Amino acid sequence: MQPPRSPNLALLAWAGLTGAAGVALAAVAAHKVETPAVATAAQMLMIHATAAVAILAVTAGAGLSRAGGVIAAVMLAAVALFSADVTVHAMTGNHIFPYAAPTGGSTLIGCWLALAILAIWKRVRGDDAV
Repeated sequence: MQPPRSPNLALLAWAGLTGAAGVALAAVAAHKVETPAVATAAQMLMIHATAAVAILAVTAGAGLSRAGGVIAAVMLAAVALFSADVTVHAMTGNHIFPYAAPTGGSTLIGCWLALAILAIWKRVRGDDAV
C-alpha cells in the first residue's frame, strides 16, 4: 500500500513552474521588451516561487503543512495575477481586469502577514519549532 500523496507536492510543482516562468520573463525583459515593469514582474515571480518552496518546507517541519500549503497556494495565485497583469499592461496597454495588479499585490502582502501571524501563533502556543 502506498502512502497518500501530499497535496503540497502539487504546490511544489506549481512553485517550480512559477520560478521557471520568472526566469523566462526575465529573459524577455532583458532581450525583447524595454520596460522595467516586465523585469519587476519576472523578479516577483522568482522571489515568490522561492518563498512558496520555503514556506512548504518550514511549515511541514513544524507540523503546519496544511496552513503552509494554503499560504503558499494563495501566494502563487496572487503573484501570477500580479505578474500577468503587469506584463499584459506593459505589452498591450490593457489590463486583465481593473485593479488586477493591485489585487495580486495586496494579496501577496496578506500572505506575508498570514505567515507572520502563523509563526507568532505557533510561538505563543509554546511550540516554537518553526
